[in-house]
Amino acid sequence: MKKILLEDMYFKEIRMEERDQYYMSLALEEAKKAGEENEVPIGCVIVVGDEVIAKGRNVRESKQNALGHAEIIAIHEACEKLGTWRLEDAELYVTLEPCPMCAGAMVQSRIKRVVYGASDPKAGCGGTLMNLLQEDRFNHQCDVKKGVLEESCSNILTDFFKKIRKQKGKKKEEGNN
Repeated sequence: MKKILLEDMYFKEIRMEERDQYYMSLALEEAKKAGEENEVPIGCVIVVGDEVIAKGRNVRESKQNALGHAEIIAIHEACEKLGTWRLEDAELYVTLEPCPMCAGAMVQSRIKRVVYGASDPKAGCGGTLMNLLQEDRFNHQCDVKKGVLEESCSNILTDFFKKIRKQKGKKKEEGNN
């Protein structure tokens, strides 16, 4: 009996890991689209059950709006689709650890579970700098899983910023000629 329970738990964990990787790969697709649009390549999907109900990617530069983060876009879309601001059954997948604004929006919208890829040492509020997602003084806490497809999520950002620095270097060089 114990062996069967342990096997069930093991296979459930494997299925959950595969599920998380699948949805994170969809968030990475959104991040790639953002990068192609010269936005910081961060992507997000929101899932209820096994259905993607919302997607978002950074649009801060193109919209010139500080609120144009992938998570905010996706949360807004999910609320509109479901007709409620309470996203209690929703899981949010995002390629970069949420910033303070986005973590606050996740708590306020009652997101059940947050899964992120790369940690953010400069602004991460899912456990790196602070953990707003699980702050027990708030009226809601999110379950958090970090590091899903971490290398891919990190590489897309690293490659984007290398490209930006290279372009800036070329412009600076051209200006000196």
